[in-house]
Amino acid sequence: MIQIEGISKAFGGLQAVDSVHFTIATGGITGLIGPNGAGKSTLFAILAGFLPPDRGRVILDGEEITGLAPHRLFHRGLVRTFQIPHEFSRMTVRENLMVVPPGQAGEYLPNAWFRWGRVKRQDRAVGEKVDEVLAFLNLTHVADELAGNLSGGQKKLLELGRTMMTDAKVVLLDEPGAGVNRTLLNSIRDAIRRLNQERGYTFCLIEHDMDLIAQLCDPVVVMAQGRVIAQGSMEAVRANTEVQEAYLGGGVSGRGVSAMTAADIGRDRASLDDTHEGAENDDPAEWRP
Repeated sequence: MIQIEGISKAFGGLQAVDSVHFTIATGGITGLIGPNGAGKSTLFAILAGFLPPDRGRVILDGEEITGLAPHRLFHRGLVRTFQIPHEFSRMTVRENLMVVPPGQAGEYLPNAWFRWGRVKRQDRAVGEKVDEVLAFLNLTHVADELAGNLSGGQKKLLELGRTMMTDAKVVLLDEPGAGVNRTLLNSIRDAIRRLNQERGYTFCLIEHDMDLIAQLCDPVVVMAQGRVIAQGSMEAVRANTEVQEAYLGGGVSGRGVSAMTAADIGRDRASLDDTHEGAENDDPAEWRP
């Protein structure tokens, strides 16, 4: 589906992404993990057209898409969500979904004058799809609520719903579990799994919740300091000493490889998050003035 071939990106003297190679397989759920500052979000920004790479290529279904603008990638079926949801806060949940499909007849003023019947038919069809998406994600009860009033988890579900309003081939999910309570996280997990199994969606997701990664993803790709240091099954990644060092530093060696589990990584990651609560994402693509 997507081949990432030697992608590199530097910001001044900082090499954020360094000759990254891996494949996002058709119909799979690929996990992308690593400590903060590993280059994950920068890589996502390159794949989704928000940043040009310095070197390397991105191939989608045999066609090079390197450097294409996000709106052009959208029409080729590649969409992404964000770690911080980008909802239209003053529009309702239903309206947030209805504006997604491109090329709607009602977007053109002459159609409202001379082709009103066509506009109404298309609006009806889009509305039916919205109802289907809301039911799928268990958001029907908040359909007419302003999107800005939703909880963090509900906003993540809404972002997922917006990908369902397109003919997406590949969905890049940036930390769908960040800031989400366990109940809603289970809903997000189940929705991703159903979209993959029942509708054939291909996913690649960045996530720090190792339990979620273990439940959903195979393969798992691990980045550190801009490079891919491991990839394979979750079991193989757990046993990789370089992965353990990247997460926990030199203290891992005394514990032994077999002692390292996804739960261990998750607990240590959580403690780091608590220490740096409220800090900005360390990836350069997420820096703000």
